[in-house]
Amino acid sequence: MADGQIVVTGLTKQFRKVRAVDNLSFTVQPGRVTGFLGPNGAGKTTTLRMLLGLVTATSGTATIGGRRYVDLPDPLRIVGAGLEASSFHKGRTGRDHLRVLCAAAGLPANRADHALEMVGLTPAAKRKVKGYSLGMKQRLGIAAGMLGDPQVLIFDEPANGLDPEGIRWMRTLLSSFADQGRTVLVSSHLLSEVQLFADDVVIIAAGKLIRQGPVEELTNLDGAARQIRVVTPEPDKLFGALELPRTAVAKDENGGFLVTGVTGPQIGKAALAAGVELHELAPQRADLEKVFLELTSGKAGIR
Repeated sequence: MADGQIVVTGLTKQFRKVRAVDNLSFTVQPGRVTGFLGPNGAGKTTTLRMLLGLVTATSGTATIGGRRYVDLPDPLRIVGAGLEASSFHKGRTGRDHLRVLCAAAGLPANRADHALEMVGLTPAAKRKVKGYSLGMKQRLGIAAGMLGDPQVLIFDEPANGLDPEGIRWMRTLLSSFADQGRTVLVSSHLLSEVQLFADDVVIIAAGKLIRQGPVEELTNLDGAARQIRVVTPEPDKLFGALELPRTAVAKDENGGFLVTGVTGPQIGKAALAAGVELHELAPQRADLEKVFLELTSGKAGIR
């Protein structure tokens, strides 16, 4: 196997009259956490299922380390995945569920206990899964994905059902895996959370790629990085000194002003020359949620 890079090329899936995924292409690099984003019905889960060999593509390819998932010689040791938190035998304990998976994959049984410890489920290891909360089932699904100590992690909405502490734990876990040079691909609707843990994002809508790139780059779209928030008791004097048009200054809801077309140092220099007191001078950047909504507006579809 190569380095764990995920490459999706021209991937298409047609379900009778519905094209769930439409000529989709993107790349996920090792050593980075990639958020896979899109509105409901965008085709995210179908794409992940094709990537994992659970659904046959109509056309196109999806490879992991240069191979299709079905061609991997020892898939559980290469790819860890979790697409839903309901595929458990409710009469088994959490430990037994993982031990069955270990036996099927030829892994030592003690990997089950190690995985349970990693996800914080050791105290519930002997409890039957039917008594697990949704958050506990999510952790068990993540544990199943990590049994083989894989190079690649692929999860679909892993934060669903987790409490704030669990979400923080998941964020730390995914980042630590990427820091080890592994590939991490995660779909999520929690955009504010994705902005905290993802290095890159792939955004799709109606089965098509809308945008791919580093989070830092995407949240600097449309001049957002050039917008400066200014708080001053003498706005007229300051903006008069800057000789800015009215369209370059907008009052925000917290009593400050959002200024475009100038830099922070330019504002500071003008304030000093005019003798204007500044209470705040901070560059602003669009958050991921805003960028996502702008890029996908009117492109969602039920699939």
